[in-house]
Amino acid sequence: MKIRYFSDTDTLFIRFRESDIVETRDIDEGTLIEFDANGQLCAITVEHAKERADLSHFSFEQVAA
Repeated sequence: MKIRYFSDTDTLFIRFRESDIVETRDIDEGTLIEFDANGQLCAITVEHAKERADLSHFSFEQVAA
């Protein structure tokens, strides 16, 4: 998984898998979800990310089962 933030466009891009993206769906005016040929979720794009998310307090935690 890769998380990238583009400060010049205030866009957050979360990539879940490296498959080719074949379909993009608009969730709302600033959110896109992208799928591969098997219908698996590949990525989420959030536009105007600073307004819509608390990016200054981002953290990642992996919890063992």
